[in-house]
Amino acid sequence: MDIDLKESLKLLEGKISDWYEGIIKLIPNIAVAFIVLIAFMILAKMAKKLVAQILPRLTKNKAVINLLTTLTSFGVMLVGLFVALEILNLDKTVTSILAGAGVIGLALGFAFQEVASNFVSGILIAFREPYQIGDIVKAKDYFGEVTKINLRTTSLMTFDGLEVYIPNKYLFTEPFINYTTTPTRRLDILVGISYGDDLDQVEKITREALEAIEQRDTDREIEIYFQEFGSSSINFQVRIWVEYPGHQSYLKARHTAIKNIKKAFDKNEITIPFPIRTIDFGIKGGKGLADALQSVDFSTQSLHQ
Repeated sequence: MDIDLKESLKLLEGKISDWYEGIIKLIPNIAVAFIVLIAFMILAKMAKKLVAQILPRLTKNKAVINLLTTLTSFGVMLVGLFVALEILNLDKTVTSILAGAGVIGLALGFAFQEVASNFVSGILIAFREPYQIGDIVKAKDYFGEVTKINLRTTSLMTFDGLEVYIPNKYLFTEPFINYTTTPTRRLDILVGISYGDDLDQVEKITREALEAIEQRDTDREIEIYFQEFGSSSINFQVRIWVEYPGHQSYLKARHTAIKNIKKAFDKNEITIPFPIRTIDFGIKGGKGLADALQSVDFSTQSLHQ
């Protein structure tokens, strides 16, 4: 029993001695690794400041700037950690860390595919800036003003007061309309006049009525095109270009155009006719009006009975 105890103590003493000698031998490497880590910490801070100075020239999105500066600092520190582990001859540890990171990254990629897609799209949108806060856009079935641009979603305030969050993936990969980036927008109005009105006079009066619109782009001509002989009117289309600082301005221009046309037509006795339906009796064997009225009375009496 005493012999076993002595042998165990000798083995433990030998192990401790080996560990001690190993640590003594590793002291220079540990010191170098420590110095490397400190150097990379300083380098990470310098890289973070440099990126923070450059990024505002490329994008104004603070979320993107903070994210990329943090990733830069983290990346430099990660490289420093791997170098320090190499100095300590921990090659297998480095390999295991990289392999584990790859497996975890692959698993997270599949699990959070949609989130990652929206996240990357948000970063690309921040750099390309296809729209900004305050722009009027139409995406999918939603139409409104951009109020927030985050890394994952973009917020729209619709004109009926609803806030909509749209994933950035759709705004980056699918078509959408930005009404603010174009300074002018065409306004189309359909009008019908009676068959008894003079078309040349109608065209002249309509043009004069639309020239008074304040929002109109005077560099473009007013377009008036007669289109068809309708059932009760001759229909024509009016096209004018209006300045587009916002959706409200566009609605006001349409509002003013319709009012001006109506006032001008009333002043010049031009008729915008109601839909007309003609009922004809007695054609080719049909009933006369008296017979038709009698049948209507008879059916009405039958219903009351």
